[in-house]
Amino acid sequence: MKKKILFMGTPSYATEILKELISNKNYEVVAIFTQEDKPVGRKQILTPPHIKQYCIENSIDIPILQPKKIKDNLVAYITIKELEPDFIVVAAYGQILPKEILSVAPCINLHASILPNYRGASPIQEGILNDDKYLGVTSMLMEEGLDCGDILGVSYLKNEKNMLVDEAFTKLSILATKLTIITLDNFDKLKPIKQNNSEASFCKKIKKEDGEVDFSSAKELFLKYKAYSFWPTVFLKSELKLKDIELIDDNSLNIAGEILDISKDYIIVGCEQGRLKIKTLQAPSKSSINSVEYIRGQRLNIGEILN
Repeated sequence: MKKKILFMGTPSYATEILKELISNKNYEVVAIFTQEDKPVGRKQILTPPHIKQYCIENSIDIPILQPKKIKDNLVAYITIKELEPDFIVVAAYGQILPKEILSVAPCINLHASILPNYRGASPIQEGILNDDKYLGVTSMLMEEGLDCGDILGVSYLKNEKNMLVDEAFTKLSILATKLTIITLDNFDKLKPIKQNNSEASFCKKIKKEDGEVDFSSAKELFLKYKAYSFWPTVFLKSELKLKDIELIDDNSLNIAGEILDISKDYIIVGCEQGRLKIKTLQAPSKSSINSVEYIRGQRLNIGEILN
């Protein structure tokens, strides 16, 4: 007999786990909880979260519930209780579950970090910003509080030098799908391990202004580019966006923002410490163009400052 799963998740990372659960013969997803539809873009078009959009496009006939808040929500609690799930599986849902829901069935969270590091909203970006050797996914038993439950399993991903955040999301999503099934299949045999709270670190929700950079440290700018290339991107105070960046070195001493070399399809820009290769630039309200084309349009030459 299939075990019943109540699934809670919102972005593409959660969608990949949902796909795996739907296709697995041992489990039945009886309902999906996700965040509300939100206005997106300049025209503020009301847009469903990724997981809901996936279900609509693929005609997946599973009830989708989108409560504004789940805490102190009697309707949500009664709905969940009446579904009688064997497990509640959570992946980047975006809300902390209250104790009454945690008591309905074992709640397993697939958190995209190697806990207790990076509890909170942006663990993948934080691991990239800190240039960690490994990124990862942890399956854990949920408790009241932020990502503090006992660990059930961990999967690791090597943080490659030039791996951007979208590639990391994709690879970690694949690890998360496998870890989900391993955790559920072996749940009764697993021995939960308590987190060491003294070693815990936390990460915040990313804001647009976090993408602002300067040319003080080439390595710091490059790590921000890796972490924020999908959103909010990296940009100078002038709002000039920097794209297709490579780190040349992180120890040479230069004038911040000085154009050191102009090649066929890229420029070399100096930082106070280190140098960067930049292939693409995008001025505010303009399309992305080749960096060489941009600086020619601005009449900038070697020895002048990009700002």
